[in-house]
Amino acid sequence: MARRITAETPPDRDRGVDALRAFAILGVVLGHWLVTALVADSGALRVTSPLRHMPWLAPVSWIFQTMALFFLVGGWTAAGSLASARARGDSYGRWLRRRMARLCGPLAPLAVVWGAAAVVMLASGVDVATVRALAKLVWSPLWFLLVFAVLTAATPVAVRLSPVWPLAVVAGADLVRFGLDGPAWVGWVNVAAGWLVPYCLGASWAGGRVPGRRAGWALLLGGAAVTAVLVLRAGYPASMVGVPGARVSNQSPPTLAAVTFGLAQSGAALLLLQPLRRVLSRPVAWAVVALVNLSAMTVYLWHQTAMIAVTGLGLLAGRPLAGLHTVPGSVAWVGARLAWLPVFGCVLVAYVAAFRSAEDGVAGHAGGRQDGEPSPALRQAAPGEGARAPGPEPGAEQGSGGQRPEIRSASRA
Repeated sequence: MARRITAETPPDRDRGVDALRAFAILGVVLGHWLVTALVADSGALRVTSPLRHMPWLAPVSWIFQTMALFFLVGGWTAAGSLASARARGDSYGRWLRRRMARLCGPLAPLAVVWGAAAVVMLASGVDVATVRALAKLVWSPLWFLLVFAVLTAATPVAVRLSPVWPLAVVAGADLVRFGLDGPAWVGWVNVAAGWLVPYCLGASWAGGRVPGRRAGWALLLGGAAVTAVLVLRAGYPASMVGVPGARVSNQSPPTLAAVTFGLAQSGAALLLLQPLRRVLSRPVAWAVVALVNLSAMTVYLWHQTAMIAVTGLGLLAGRPLAGLHTVPGSVAWVGARLAWLPVFGCVLVAYVAAFRSAEDGVAGHAGGRQDGEPSPALRQAAPGEGARAPGPEPGAEQGSGGQRPEIRSASRA
């Protein structure tokens, strides 16, 4: 199978970019599974975090907070996709409709399943607070889709905009709310401006305006240094994910520290591209990355449901299970939770097998011929699912045309 996938991959496909996307999705999934705990308490489930009980684990969030990579790769691929669409004579409106369909279409099965699940749980007497907590776990990560949709629509502007401008907006908003004791609502400007920074950086990269490794080192070292100063001297939280009960969150809304951390991540990504391309010349390594990309949107949508399903079924044991229902307040809990990760993964694979067809189905009805007809090898790699070539990012169009995917050659980086 691995050799078939390799043989059917266009030679100009940038496998390093696909690897960055795979790292981003897996980082989000593992991060949520590790820093979210559902604790059984008097017949109900409440949400907490090991970071609340063990703040010294904050460096773990530096590894698994990978949202900046999503937006970096998203800006890169959207800019290339828009240029390709214009070269084919497609209008901006047609291009945008296709991308919105791919981004939002796979939500329908999740909404149906969770609507039915909420009704069943409430009818069977499950505590309302528990149902609300579980639904929030599933739906709160989907802020990403709204922000990504807005930035996708703004791609014609992003390709011309320097990342410095949205970075300045983020710094100004933080200055007002933290330095001048201004209203907290000012910070919500950063939801768009903060993620526009890596998105614009990706668009600049696509346009050849990011000078390779030199830019990578500057972003990595500069972003890391500024983040360290903000955390150690300016009082920003060390955790790069939200912690229940914390006075300030680096993510809700994004802070300047979160944005500079994302710039450091983006620099590391640029530096890793060439090594990743070399590793992914091996058929097995490339097959793994390709298959993750095939289901990126489905994995993102259903990973919290997988954790919840295992946690709920675990209640049938009649007692709290360590690492699943217990308070995350010790190293023993961390060890127990790590042991549960393969179980979460197996359930997620089952959900992907059941619902990934929605991700493919949207591609076939997104408005005419598009780039990226699935190769025979990739169809065989995911039998019965109408597989497509690995997508540019969660929600990018690739539908039913016979042309190669829109990922540009490695020389563009």
